[in-house]
Amino acid sequence: MKKQQAVDFWLLLPLGGLIVFGLLGVYSATNGTGDTGLFFRQLTWAAVGGAAMLFVYYNDVRFFKESAYGFYILSMVMLVAVLVLGTKVAGQTSWVRIAGFSFQPSEIAKMATILALARFLSSDNTDINSLPHLVTALAIPLLPAVLIMLQPDMGTTLTALSFIAPMIIMAGFDIYILMLLAFPLVLLLTGFISIYALAGMAVVFLLVLAFQHHKLKLHQMVTVVLGCIGGLMANRFADVILKPHQLKRIQTFLDPMSDPQGAGYNVLQAKIAISSGGVFGKGFLEGTQTQLRFIPAQWTDFIFCVIAEEFGFIGASFLILLFAIVIVRLIWAIFSIKNRFVELTLGGFVSLLLVHVIINIGMTLGLIPVIGVPLPFVSYGGSSLVGNMIMVGLALNFFHNRRSLGY
Repeated sequence: MKKQQAVDFWLLLPLGGLIVFGLLGVYSATNGTGDTGLFFRQLTWAAVGGAAMLFVYYNDVRFFKESAYGFYILSMVMLVAVLVLGTKVAGQTSWVRIAGFSFQPSEIAKMATILALARFLSSDNTDINSLPHLVTALAIPLLPAVLIMLQPDMGTTLTALSFIAPMIIMAGFDIYILMLLAFPLVLLLTGFISIYALAGMAVVFLLVLAFQHHKLKLHQMVTVVLGCIGGLMANRFADVILKPHQLKRIQTFLDPMSDPQGAGYNVLQAKIAISSGGVFGKGFLEGTQTQLRFIPAQWTDFIFCVIAEEFGFIGASFLILLFAIVIVRLIWAIFSIKNRFVELTLGGFVSLLLVHVIINIGMTLGLIPVIGVPLPFVSYGGSSLVGNMIMVGLALNFFHNRRSLGY
């Protein structure tokens, strides 16, 4: 009999590559500032994340399922506590400072929410197409999302909602109904672009509704209609609902040159840094945009610029390849391990990771509005790094115990 592989190196090795890329990027981005503390703090967090990953890897899988609701409640308490006791940074009360280290509870809350939602959806008693169970399933991620929004942190709020649709679809929710429920958000977003886009999406919605083969229940129809009305109204009164800097980000996304020295500055400088890297890059610690500090806080949300400028198209492509390997390996595990809780947990993590990568690189390239989302395993930030490494530890645990889980 073939001996069972203890560790999934297809997941572990690219993870190590991503962390190395992140450490190099943080070191370069802070080089010459006189503050080497950020690099060493990130290195410390990587060690903490490694220890946490080992703890998760060697623990019983049943422990995480049985404790999922406990982790969730604890994370909600932490989110409430940060609103009262948190430290305000850049206008957001998202951090708690402990012994010189800043900790962001929202990053851990996303992981706990995925576990809680996976446990609820994997229960034999859950019917996701029934209204009470659907409301419960939606309430589990919406509660932390509201608490995060109050900080206020729009980027983290959006990513905290990213795994809802994939997980409830995996649980058996009617995808057609989900498409209809998504239209209000589409109407809201397209309205920011032009009245013609808004009208076009409204027509598409009406056609989908007219030619649907499902017989919608009354509460489903009412929800869709009220949602569309709400989306249109929210767009109409966006200047009241959104904060000035959020509206400015949308405007500069559509036209960065409308405010090249203000809200559009980061995106313009990011594009210059990426394009100046060429094919092979300028070399480690040789990036002019990076070393001359043209991009504020380039070790966090815009760290992809540092890598693209100094390691070029080849380095940036290799970074994306590492992410692709991790994501594909996690998807492979979803189809390989026949355990409902495991499938849903990994599905939530894949969704969260993929959305983070797409938004971060997309906003760096000017394809998505800047909303402040870090690049997983790469951007400076201990909470994000440790939280993501814990999720990888869970995936390694699932792989190691795949036979007992139903493989």
